[in-house]
Amino acid sequence: YGDSPPVETVVTAQGRVAFLDRVLQELGMQRPVLVSPSMSGRFSLPFLLEQGDRLSGFVPIAPVGTKDYTAEQYRRVQTPTLILYGDRDTGLAPQALQNLQHLPEHHVVVLPGAGHACYLDKPEDFHRALLGFLRQLK
Repeated sequence: YGDSPPVETVVTAQGRVAFLDRVLQELGMQRPVLVSPSMSGRFSLPFLLEQGDRLSGFVPIAPVGTKDYTAEQYRRVQTPTLILYGDRDTGLAPQALQNLQHLPEHHVVVLPGAGHACYLDKPEDFHRALLGFLRQLK
C-alpha cells in the first residue's frame, strides 16, 4: 500500500517496466492479460505504454498514475482493454476513466454498488465481466 521500503530499481518508470518485464520472463508468460488494480498502476501503465504489444489484454481497475501520461500516449496503445470500476469509487475511478478512455481498444464496465476494490465488493459481477473480456480476446 505504498509503505514498502524504497527499492532503487523501481524508483523510475523505466525501472518499473524492467521489473515487470523480468517478472513476466521469470514466470515464462507469453502475451498475458495484465490485471491492474489501484497502486499497481505505477507498474502496469508504463509497461502498457512501452510494451503493450506483449500483452493479450489489459484490465485496469481504477489504477493510480493515469494522469502521468498524455492522451496521445494512450492513443498509441493497441492492447485490448477492459476498464473496470465500481460506481461508488468517486475518487480515483473517474480520473482514471477520463485518461484511459483515450485507449483505442477499450470497453468500460461499471459495477453498481461497488467501491474502489470492486473485485472484493462484487466478486461475481467482477468475474463475470473479466471472463467475458477474456473470452473475446484472440
